[in-house]
Amino acid sequence: MNKTIKRGLQVLLPLVLGGTILYWLYRDFDFFRVREVFWYGMNWWWMLISLIFGIFSHLFRGWRWRQTLEPLGACPRRSLCVNAIFISYAANLVLPRVGEISRCGILAKYDQISFSRSLGTVVTERILDVCCIGAITLFTFLLQTPVFGRFFRTTGTRLSDFTGLLTSAHLYIILFCVVALGILVWYLIRTFSFFEKVKDLMLHIWEGISSLRKVRNKWKFALYTFLIWFCYFMQFYVSFYCFSFTQHLGIAAGLVLFVGGTLAVVVPTPNGAGPWHFAIATLLVLYGVDATDAGIFALIVHGIQTFLIALLGIYALAALPFTNKKLSL
Repeated sequence: MNKTIKRGLQVLLPLVLGGTILYWLYRDFDFFRVREVFWYGMNWWWMLISLIFGIFSHLFRGWRWRQTLEPLGACPRRSLCVNAIFISYAANLVLPRVGEISRCGILAKYDQISFSRSLGTVVTERILDVCCIGAITLFTFLLQTPVFGRFFRTTGTRLSDFTGLLTSAHLYIILFCVVALGILVWYLIRTFSFFEKVKDLMLHIWEGISSLRKVRNKWKFALYTFLIWFCYFMQFYVSFYCFSFTQHLGIAAGLVLFVGGTLAVVVPTPNGAGPWHFAIATLLVLYGVDATDAGIFALIVHGIQTFLIALLGIYALAALPFTNKKLSL
């Protein structure tokens, strides 16, 4: 397949997927009501506080990333790491999942840090993120099991389907094949000289992954991890107070919607557009919010957060060359 066509499809397909879901969700929506709430029915002071939490989540992530790079002998500036994070999230708006690659490229360009080793630290971050959201999801599920049950029934999903999947022989056959394939690939990498370059690349990535064990101040690393997810949650939860129809919702509801929205963005669309709106609007209705108001909340909050990500990305793109030029004088 032509590279241009392939890259075009990589950009187009996520947009089509997200756009299709948004069209289906808002096909008969009153957008004049959205404009009215946006200009006259929203508390912008609370929204400002929400956005401040969003900015700090990126700052803490950049500072934590710098910690994982230090055991590799790399000591990039904090500002460089933070700006790379800003750009990575903005890049994901264009092509989902490309941000992780772009921030490693930024370090390689501006601080000559090994791309493959820094990529390994990003892999470590993503594994840690999965563990964090898994723990938050489990805690929230135990706290609000009835709400999740109603959500599954509303969306036509039965909990018994998941139980059946876990007890299905097909699942374990697939897992066995995946493990066998992994063993075969590892054997080929170790055996044939043709794979020497791949072997070196994988070793560099593994070195980056294992850097977590050598982080000097693990308490600071743990604190940054907590603050990242605390800020993520607060950015979302504080947005409840921006609207009269959600300001009565408590922390338990905030956790449920936060988990639902976080899991929804796994679907590869720009910033989770479409799946995030569907999950948030559906869960808000389960908490008694009017369907129209729920759709307005999802549309406005996601739109403003996306605008912030784009704005931070533009700022970082403008700041990086200037900072690099200043340091080289």
